[in-house]
Amino acid sequence: MTVTANKPVTRVPGKSRLAVVGATSAAALVAWAVLGPLAGIDLKAEQGTSTIDVTGVSVFVAATAMAFAGWGLLALLERRTVNARKLWTILAAAACVLSLGSPLVGGIGIGAKLGLASLHLIVGAVVIAGLRRTALSACDRCN
Repeated sequence: MTVTANKPVTRVPGKSRLAVVGATSAAALVAWAVLGPLAGIDLKAEQGTSTIDVTGVSVFVAATAMAFAGWGLLALLERRTVNARKLWTILAAAACVLSLGSPLVGGIGIGAKLGLASLHLIVGAVVIAGLRRTALSACDRCN
């Protein structure tokens, strides 16, 4: 008779991915409040021929949308590939780095450029760290 010990699953079950979405939105709003209203940085960007003010609502909507997009991509990769966690982490990190082009080019003034870039990095860091933690490793998914 052989006894095998099952390796504990590293994924946090249940609503942890939804918690990551909430944490992402909260972190983005806190960062926006510190940068904008508290520090007095005028978060404005050029979009085409017009200038937009980056408000708390726009930060909340964008952060929430990106967290859900990351969740969706991770779920799709988990169904289609063996190495979903690794592939998703690489893709998410690349997307975060590439997203820095928008604020660094479109931000009006050095404060806005740095402030908007930091918002992108905060959202990216919370999404990547949070959702990566919820993904099953390749070994766990094969069992």
